[in-house]
Amino acid sequence: MKPYFLAVLLLSSIIATAQNIPLYVGTYTDADSKGIYLYDFNLKTGELTNKKLAVEAVNPSFITLSSNKKFMYAVGEVDNFEGAKSGFVNAYKVENDGTLNFINKVSSNGAHPCHIQLNKDNSRVAVSNYTGGTVSLHSLSKNGEITPATQVIDHNKEAKQSHAHSAKFFKNNLFIADLGLSKFSQYQLANANHKFQLKANYEVENNAGPRHFEISKKGKFIYVINELNSTISVLKKKKDNYVFVQNTTTLAADFDGKSFCADIHLSKDGLFLYGSNRGENSIAVFKINKKNGELQKIQTISTNGDWPRNFTLSPDGNYLLAANQRSKNISVFRVNKKTGNLTFLHSIAAPTPSCLLF
Repeated sequence: MKPYFLAVLLLSSIIATAQNIPLYVGTYTDADSKGIYLYDFNLKTGELTNKKLAVEAVNPSFITLSSNKKFMYAVGEVDNFEGAKSGFVNAYKVENDGTLNFINKVSSNGAHPCHIQLNKDNSRVAVSNYTGGTVSLHSLSKNGEITPATQVIDHNKEAKQSHAHSAKFFKNNLFIADLGLSKFSQYQLANANHKFQLKANYEVENNAGPRHFEISKKGKFIYVINELNSTISVLKKKKDNYVFVQNTTTLAADFDGKSFCADIHLSKDGLFLYGSNRGENSIAVFKINKKNGELQKIQTISTNGDWPRNFTLSPDGNYLLAANQRSKNISVFRVNKKTGNLTFLHSIAAPTPSCLLF
């Protein structure tokens, strides 16, 4: 083969590789899944190819990566770990081929952990335990190892059962969405002991069941998606606290049936907000008023599957991918960055997907 053709083939291979980025898929392993899967996602076509098992694991239903992509942390959503009523967290090293190499495992200090998130400098991790009603905080070492809990925030101090569903760090704050108590809580880091202390509880109306949330870039607005009444609550910062400024439905006006919200994400430019509906099996698209943070629904689109538990936006913002848990498929949509609207492209079969992560 002539050098010219070899060069063309090599260039084509480099371009194809550059267009492909890894997508990790957390799953439930009670059916046909074995753990965390890895796909190649093509940024030009939106196609998912080359599926492989990144690592075997038990119910890795929610996963997160360190900012340098060198380490992954996955919950084990179970209710019995080493004889205690708890789940666990696995730490992994990400190898060059994208597969995951086990580092260590610790208790999540509560049953059925369902969400995990790292802080900005990757020194801490927060794990939300749905059945346990606790949020377990851990430190992370430079080699990726996760320590036993440094603090456990327990919401089980009231008559109503707590279901901590997600927790996120923002600057020196930790915010927690508690579906069971219908509370959105703000904790603040205390300099004296480096532990988080309760600053404020924000009662979500009508027992809405806050599940996941997004924080605007500067923290001026927080968008909480509520599972039990299919709404999004908008909170606006007022001095050091937040106040509710809007509650709006995620469902289409003509939908008649049961539906439960799941996931929520902001576009990178902060102009649009997306939420998933399990039951209506849709993604609701909202335009954001930049001045007051309020939402205007502009689209409802089918996820072409059943029970969209989780979804994600590609790093370039050009695609939205939805994980349909019950129908076991991942649907890919093209994002119009100017309007925020979605266009369905295609879907592929996937083993009980519950979390998508670029």
